[in-house]
Amino acid sequence: MTSIIFFAWGLAASTVIVHAIGLAWLLRALARLETLHLQHLWAISWRLVWVATYLIVLHMMEISIWGMFYLWQECLPDIETALYFSGVTYATIGYGDVALAKPWRLFGPIEGLIGILMCGLSTGFFFAVVNHIYQMVHTKADNDHKS
Repeated sequence: MTSIIFFAWGLAASTVIVHAIGLAWLLRALARLETLHLQHLWAISWRLVWVATYLIVLHMMEISIWGMFYLWQECLPDIETALYFSGVTYATIGYGDVALAKPWRLFGPIEGLIGILMCGLSTGFFFAVVNHIYQMVHTKADNDHKS
């Protein structure tokens, strides 16, 4: 039981670290792109699509970490099942068609909780990006009206 808790904590910590590093890289990239003009509909749309895609890839990496662990520990029979279980658990969909054996059952709720936190963090980040774009557009519009 102690080793299972240790593994679960390690996976949870790894997930948070991957997400934190991923968001830091994204922030750095967005700061470099700050000079681009986001006045046009397509520029704004493209920026949001790019950020959303990046966040989805980040979540897929985190799901893969859990899935690879399930495969490594032979909790699940193959990579497709391990990734599927990890994905529906992380996203808290939880179809229930795949389940972990008794010694590993606690991993499901822990992965679900981490998934909720990381998805919430991504949602907040995405909202902050939209808010920043909104502020930029309205600041530019206000400056144009004053000129």
